[in-house]
Amino acid sequence: MKISDKKSVDVGSVWWFWFSTNAFAVDKRLRHILRVLPHDPRCRFCNAPFQGVGSIIVRILFGKQRSALNPRYCNLCEIASREFPGGAEVEMSMLFIDIRGSTALSEKMSPTEFSQVINRFYAAATKVIVEEDGLVEKLAGDEVAAFWGAGFAGPDYIKRTINVAQKLLRVMEQQKIPVGIGVHAGTAYFGAMGTTEGLTDISAKGEEVNTAARLASKAATGEIIVSEQALQKTDIDSSQLESRSLELKGISGLVPVRVLHGL
Repeated sequence: MKISDKKSVDVGSVWWFWFSTNAFAVDKRLRHILRVLPHDPRCRFCNAPFQGVGSIIVRILFGKQRSALNPRYCNLCEIASREFPGGAEVEMSMLFIDIRGSTALSEKMSPTEFSQVINRFYAAATKVIVEEDGLVEKLAGDEVAAFWGAGFAGPDYIKRTINVAQKLLRVMEQQKIPVGIGVHAGTAYFGAMGTTEGLTDISAKGEEVNTAARLASKAATGEIIVSEQALQKTDIDSSQLESRSLELKGISGLVPVRVLHGL
């Protein structure tokens, strides 16, 4: 996002318009272009690659390179997030994918072998997410989290998220990595926030995000648990899908969900 005079800017409105509408179309087209350049790792916000020929192209043409302060972002995105902290409440979809039985899996492998599994998991998941206009929110432990909004993923962003979940199951089955997935949709706070390390992170926070994480924790290997709240905002016919009512930590009452599998 290019903002020339930060003193006159309503930062919350900027984040909301970027995430929820077609504003900043030039930046979003660039994000689409950068995602096809080789190769990972890349900026979690704009998709600028940090290695290979792609990194040379973006450095020469756009002045983008890996930030020395926050290696998750390019230098320009890191500067923008630091200079314009804040965010807005936006409608979004969220996806959490976890490796099932990671503790037992690690006990059967050497530390090096297990780290290789985790790296394959991260690489495969982020590739699918980035290709479908998702923002990777977190790579931690045995989990990847991502979210989508109408501004960069289109009006059917929730349906796209569910389709991504099914694609992820197929990819992980090919990789022989056992996973479960949770998908939810609702209002969350999105923007640039400070971290305990003194860095700035572009992320999503709120109870709806926590709900998505808890849904993933309930999914068995090969399952996608999707909240009814998310499905009701799509044109997907869920009448033939398995129905469950789940108890989730921190939520009063049962949460109605449907269970999907990879196709």
